[in-house]
Amino acid sequence: TRKKWTFSAWVKTMRNSGTNHIFSYYNNDGHRWSTLQIEGSDRLRYYDYNNGTFYTQLVSTRKIKDPNAWYHLVLRYDTAQSSAGDRVRMYINGEQVTDFDTATYPNQNHDAYINRDTNPHTIGHEITGGYFDGSMTHIHFTDGYSYGADTFGSTDAVTGSWNINTSPNVSYGTNGFFILKDGNSLTDQSPNTNNWSANGGTLTKTEDNPSNNFATL
Repeated sequence: TRKKWTFSAWVKTMRNSGTNHIFSYYNNDGHRWSTLQIEGSDRLRYYDYNNGTFYTQLVSTRKIKDPNAWYHLVLRYDTAQSSAGDRVRMYINGEQVTDFDTATYPNQNHDAYINRDTNPHTIGHEITGGYFDGSMTHIHFTDGYSYGADTFGSTDAVTGSWNINTSPNVSYGTNGFFILKDGNSLTDQSPNTNNWSANGGTLTKTEDNPSNNFATL
C-alpha cells in the first residue's frame, strides 16, 4: 500500500554541511520524488513531489546537530486519517514533532510515491545526487502498518534517555524489511527476505551503536 507505512531508523550523522539523504524514491516520469532527509540547515524534512508540486512537505523546526549522538527517526504515514496532522507524523528520539518551519499535509487517502513501483528506492542516497554521511542501524519499513516511535524505543526510567528496542513486535506486510540489525548486513531480518544490495562502495561495521555510543572526533 502507498497510503499506510512506517519507516524507522537510528542514525548518527557526521555531516558538516549539505543534505543527508536517508530514504528516497525517484521516478523520472514526471520527476516524482519521495524523500526523508536531514537538510543542510539541520532540519528533518520529508516530501512528496511531482513536477513542481509538493503534495506533502514537512520541515521540522527542531534541528539535528549533535555529531556525537545517535538519533532515532520515525516517519509514520497514514493518509486514511481524517485529521490532516495525523496523516504524516515525524518522531525524533521518541517525541512527535509538532513545530514545523513548513507544513503541507497530503489530502485524505493520498498515495505516496514510496512503495509505488519498482523504480529505485534508496537508503543513504538520493538518486539524482547526494549521500548520507554517517552511520545507520536498525532500519525498519512496515508496508501497510502505522507505528509510533514507542514501538521501536522507550524512555529509560532513570536517565530519561531514549533507548532502542532491538526486537520490536511489528508486522511488515508484503514489501516491508528490517536491515542493518547488527552490523553491515543488508539481508532482510523480517520474514520477507526483501534483501537490499549496496550500489557502490563498502559498508563498514562499527561497534558504535545506539546502545554503546562512542565519542566522535
